[in-house]
Amino acid sequence: MDDLTNPRWIKSSHSGDNGGECVELASLGGEGMAVRDSKRPYGPVLRVTAAEWDVFRAGVKNGVFGGVSV
Repeated sequence: MDDLTNPRWIKSSHSGDNGGECVELASLGGEGMAVRDSKRPYGPVLRVTAAEWDVFRAGVKNGVFGGVSV
């Protein structure tokens, strides 16, 4: 996957409502996504392939994760 030398991290527009409990995402182009805790910008980063990200997004959309919905 692409390295994370200079990623463009983004947060949800809803992240201001939750007391700082946010994740940030960075696209790795066609290679996938990187995910990190917004409170720990220099902490660990989870990297997922494009296929894994697609499965995760489908799960969120279909309510697989309980009360989470989009």
